[in-house]
Amino acid sequence: MTSNTRVVVIGAGLAGVRLARRLGELGTPALLVGEEEHPPYNRVLLADVLAGRYPPEVISLPAPERLMRARVTRIDRAGRELHCSDGSVIAYGTLVLATGSNPVLPPLRGLLAPGRTELPEGVHAFRTMDDCLRLAGAVRERVRAVVIGGGLLGVSAARALAARGTQVVLAQQAERLMERQLDPGASALVRRHLTALGVEVHTETRVRGVRTRAGAVRSVEMADGYSLDTDLVVPACGVLPRVGLAREAGLAVDSGVLVDDELRTSDPDIRAIGDCAQHAGTVYGLAAPALEQAGVLAELLAGGAGDRTRRYSGTRSLTRLTLAGRDVLDLAAFGEPDPRPGDDVVRLADATRGTYRRVVVRKDRLVGGVLVGDLGTVGDLARAWEGAEPLPTGGAPLLHLLTNDGGS
Repeated sequence: MTSNTRVVVIGAGLAGVRLARRLGELGTPALLVGEEEHPPYNRVLLADVLAGRYPPEVISLPAPERLMRARVTRIDRAGRELHCSDGSVIAYGTLVLATGSNPVLPPLRGLLAPGRTELPEGVHAFRTMDDCLRLAGAVRERVRAVVIGGGLLGVSAARALAARGTQVVLAQQAERLMERQLDPGASALVRRHLTALGVEVHTETRVRGVRTRAGAVRSVEMADGYSLDTDLVVPACGVLPRVGLAREAGLAVDSGVLVDDELRTSDPDIRAIGDCAQHAGTVYGLAAPALEQAGVLAELLAGGAGDRTRRYSGTRSLTRLTLAGRDVLDLAAFGEPDPRPGDDVVRLADATRGTYRRVVVRKDRLVGGVLVGDLGTVGDLARAWEGAEPLPTGGAPLLHLLTNDGGS
């Protein structure tokens, strides 16, 4: 393959690996460039590695034939070359950015000393396999940990740490856990599950700073002045798209790298997919959209300039989380969990079994739903939502979807 036709993918996460493997299957092999020393892995399952449920090799992804370990430091668009930290240069014909995202570090007092970039001992980001292994090496019974952030990542981290015998405090600034995905009823069940596992959950509270001694974290300071002694701090405050390479190369960047329906950036020879890409104003930051984008782009690149049949029009994504261990809690959320005026809400809850199902119907269409506990109906509900088809009238068919038992 000549440099004019060579496809190079930066980033060996879910999106990059799926794209490179699919291109190989379609007869257009790509070079995948990843900077981590570990084999490609499924980042979604890192919490299970931290919890001790899986060893690291279990979450490995099947790697494409052509995988190169290197850290790209600069994109030379004029010369169509990538410059790497080890001095190597990689030529490309089509470049795909699948650089993912970086964890957000909250602006806490004492987190970073002036002029330094190293976190204090005991403060652990939770985004990569190295992060996971370092954190796993630091936990043991009766170690105290504060997880900052009660979103999807924070809940997963707190559950995993508790499974390892750690004394966990989860501090969430919003009024409930996973407020972007769950309604109050579902969030309350998640909180109850974590509390039963020994996690101390604080909502509507903000961590203001960390206090260290001899370079190691010793406590966190809350906004109300209260101090919590701790051995570990895990910031879980979300992620930001990794767009540094794109911005320095002069590509159009907003929150993410801007792409069109063919996943092209402002440079027609460069595409972007996954967590770093922004399509139609949206940065998804989820696995399902990244995989869908990779599939669409593989067919576009393998089909050549004459293929104009595939487009990426966005993903209607379902969030799913399993809090596994001695007590398992499954949850799923899709669409809009909060109703607007005039919407119909159908809700079924079983406090004894710890299950909760709630859907929002706007006119005659399902627009959102939350399920906690038993997910037996999630497939039917998701298909009804994704298809955006009118629901049958009368209510009973919808109740049938919620109960999975004929509506009885």
